[in-house]
Amino acid sequence: MVPVAPVLFLQGKYLRKKTPLLPDAAQPWSGRVGSSSSVSPSRLLVLGDSTAAGVGAGTQDEALPGNLARALSELRKRDVEWTAIGENGATARDLVTRFLPTDSYDVVFVTIGANDALGIRSRSAFGRDIRELLAYLRTTSPDATILMSSLPAFFRFELLPNPLRFNLYLHSQNLEREARRIVATLEGVHMSPPPPPYTEGFFATDLFHPSAIGYRDWARFAIEDAVAAGVLS
Repeated sequence: MVPVAPVLFLQGKYLRKKTPLLPDAAQPWSGRVGSSSSVSPSRLLVLGDSTAAGVGAGTQDEALPGNLARALSELRKRDVEWTAIGENGATARDLVTRFLPTDSYDVVFVTIGANDALGIRSRSAFGRDIRELLAYLRTTSPDATILMSSLPAFFRFELLPNPLRFNLYLHSQNLEREARRIVATLEGVHMSPPPPPYTEGFFATDLFHPSAIGYRDWARFAIEDAVAAGVLS
C-alpha cells in the first residue's frame, strides 16, 4: 500500500465525509424464536462489530442475530434464545479487551475483521487476537459450535473507489488467511467460505452495511454452509 498511500488517504477521507452514518439496530439485543416448545432452547450468541450491532437494519430481529436464530431454529426444530454483543467500529482487539461474554452458549457466531482491515492492522496482531478470542470462547462455552464469518468481499463494494477498494481487498484477504490457519487447528470451530455475489437489495442505504435482506441472505448462507461442513446438525 505504500506507493499509493497518499491516494488511499484522500479517498478514505472523502468516503468518511460522503458515507451516511447509520445507527445500531434498536434494542432489545436479545430475544427468542420458535414455537415455545417444552424442550430447552438452544442458546445463540452473535459477537462482533457493526454487523453484530445490526447496523443497516431497524431491529436485531431483522439483522444477523434474529435471522441466524430463525435458521438455527428451523434446522434443530427447537426454540433459540439469541443475544447480540458488539459495537460499530469494533476490531478483534476490542472484542478481546471489552466484549468477552461471561455466559455459556450452544452456538457462537463471530463476525469481525472488517475494521481490522480498514485500520490496516497487521496479520500477526489480528491472528493473536483471534487466537485469544477463540480460546476464551472455548473455555466459557466448552461444547459450543463456534462459527466465524469470512471478511467482507471488499472488491464487490461499489461504494469504494479504486485503488482503495483493491488494496482493502488484498489486505482483508491477508488477514482472512491468518484466521483460517488458526481456525483449521481448532475442533468445533468453522469459518465460512467467501460469500457468493451479493444479491440485489443486499446493502443498506450507506452501500456498506447489509440491509435486512442482506442479513437474511447472510444468515441462510452461514447456516447452510455449517450444515454442509458437518459442524451443525
